[in-house]
Amino acid sequence: MSGIRVGIDIDATTERVWQVVEPVEHHVDWMHDAVAIRFTGEQTRGTGTEFLCDTKVGPFRLVDRMEITEWVPGEVMGVRHTGLVTGTGRFTLTPIDLGRRTRFEWAETLTFPWWMAGRLGARLGGWVALGPIWRRNLRNLRRLVEST
Repeated sequence: MSGIRVGIDIDATTERVWQVVEPVEHHVDWMHDAVAIRFTGEQTRGTGTEFLCDTKVGPFRLVDRMEITEWVPGEVMGVRHTGLVTGTGRFTLTPIDLGRRTRFEWAETLTFPWWMAGRLGARLGGWVALGPIWRRNLRNLRRLVEST
């Protein structure tokens, strides 16, 4: 299991940041490792929403199966990974500077399959590959939020 946590401050209110984060299908606009997102049912928002995310990290490609487990508009979006990579993830939005800015934090606890070196792969992949990719993703999110 690998625990990864990254965060960034964004010059926008939590409501504005949520407007960009809330449409799950648009996460590919700011997540470098997310290639495509496909919902598996009619629901596209809120707790219980299920989707597939085509993910590419270096030479590794996989379909990440996820379900939204926590949904508090403007505050939290949590997911459970139930595909080849399992675990949980959570976006947290916290107002800072009297609500004029937002602290956006992304935390994941993941378990990788044996062919991705299992626990060792999760630790190395988390800190060496995913941490830098997710920090880049957060810079992309900040640019997207602050430019509109």
